[in-house]
Amino acid sequence: MTEKATARAHPIQGLVKYHGMRDPELRLPYHDSISLCTAPTATTTTVEWQPDASEDAYVIGGEEVDGRAAERIDMVVDHVRELAGVDAAVRLESENSFPSNIGFGSSSSGFAAAALALVEAAGLDRSLPEVSTVARRGSSSAARSVTGAYSRLDAGLNDADCRSHRLDVGVSEDGFDPEEDLRIVAAHVPAYKETEEAHREAAASHMMQARTAHVQDQLVEMTDALRDGDFDRIFETAEHDSLSLTATTMTGPAGWVYWQPETIAVFNAVRELRESGVPVYFSTDTGASVYVNTLADHADEVESRIAEIGVDTDVWEVGGPARVLDESEALF
Repeated sequence: MTEKATARAHPIQGLVKYHGMRDPELRLPYHDSISLCTAPTATTTTVEWQPDASEDAYVIGGEEVDGRAAERIDMVVDHVRELAGVDAAVRLESENSFPSNIGFGSSSSGFAAAALALVEAAGLDRSLPEVSTVARRGSSSAARSVTGAYSRLDAGLNDADCRSHRLDVGVSEDGFDPEEDLRIVAAHVPAYKETEEAHREAAASHMMQARTAHVQDQLVEMTDALRDGDFDRIFETAEHDSLSLTATTMTGPAGWVYWQPETIAVFNAVRELRESGVPVYFSTDTGASVYVNTLADHADEVESRIAEIGVDTDVWEVGGPARVLDESEALF
């Protein structure tokens, strides 16, 4: 056992998003999901097994973690303890290079980096799809963050079936490479969100049954579009899926409405740009912030238009899988 390790993972943008869990403890989703990782946004996490310590210690962004957030980390830590036969306490410190809890997938990269660092520090030899089953216990989206780029999390009732794998992505006839040529203009719209609660009540929405049926066609369409490297099909499907997801979250018992006026303004700006001939589509996960997907040649124009709305923006690319870092990059 190496005892100490550091890992880095990129957060995800959902393309065909999951909603609701058939098993909230193991975080087994009702259906498959597809996402891409965004870079250079990342979470870096260092963990160390400490046999002489009396209790686990978790720090994120310089602040000690307790309550429900700590319980979710416990699920990942305890699973690695079980796999490795380790009974030592653990110290975990984590930092994000981007804002947390505004709809940009910080929990996905956070649990992916934690899972990989814990597995490495415990001396376990695991493939990335196997590590994804560890990360999934903290966040289902984290499974796809582990395998990186364009990945799919298969639904299932056990770890053999419910794991993530990287998808084959093709280059289109006009030369578009989804892994190299995509640019994501991130429109930051800070607003409180309660993703866990939305997942918990998903089955109570009268739209959930319709979404579960419809999403199968979305998955088939997205997989085929990625294989063809078809920009318009990929991101038109993602845009439509964002609307479908929101229809479901808004019609649960709590009636969650995450979008803010700035969110709608970004949607309208994207549609205006598209009508003028710019290849661009919007996408949201559970939150008010918006991913604006376009081609590298149009990124500056798109970012300039979105910034006019008065929101902070960044331009991101597609990120790779989670990876173990050199000890010189450890956080402690």
